[in-house]
Amino acid sequence: MFETFNVPGLYIAVQAEGYVIGSCIKHIPIAGRDITLFIQQLLREREVGIPPEQSMETAKAVKERYCYICPDIVKEFAKYDTDPGKWIKQYKGINAISKSEFHIDVGYERFLGPEIFFHPENIVLSGGSTMFRDFGRRLQRDLKRSVDARLKLSEELSGGRIKPKPMEVLVVTHHMQRYAVWFGGSMLASTPEFLQVCHSKKDYDEFGPSICRHNPVFGTMS
Repeated sequence: MFETFNVPGLYIAVQAEGYVIGSCIKHIPIAGRDITLFIQQLLREREVGIPPEQSMETAKAVKERYCYICPDIVKEFAKYDTDPGKWIKQYKGINAISKSEFHIDVGYERFLGPEIFFHPENIVLSGGSTMFRDFGRRLQRDLKRSVDARLKLSEELSGGRIKPKPMEVLVVTHHMQRYAVWFGGSMLASTPEFLQVCHSKKDYDEFGPSICRHNPVFGTMS
């Protein structure tokens, strides 16, 4: 980073305040590549004429161009079955070896790909895979239903003695959503306090890579 990009300072955080707090770390191992692999599998099962060496690239293009979030998966299947000509899209690709065109129909894959997101219980949105059309709307609806169900359950368990007030759920879709992680890091790096806790280029030029064994915050060698 110092030699190639000439950054003035560098700080790498992989845990909270220098300590791994296992009970506070939860993640869902689903990212954009998982959706691409799922779409690739769906396309292969239909035995469409995709060059084997381009199946991953084709699946990624299908994901980025045509996929969206549906409000109700059962109704979505019915829409495609009732009027396939309206909803099925056609993808055109070029065979990298023969340079000939190939065409594939993109149907259920359009909404089945992103559907794997909507089964976790604890959700934090971040990154490009949250940019599917109507992602925020679907998430807000599902969260609202979950909140309302819990409030209703609380009232029932209390025998009607507790009347919880309705809770609003707001999911904000921001134009910086795709770059949220980078944007947050850039804001932190722009503060004057950042240079007090990071490794500086000056130290790197003076001491070399060995500075990585020293923590500017705790002042310890590992």
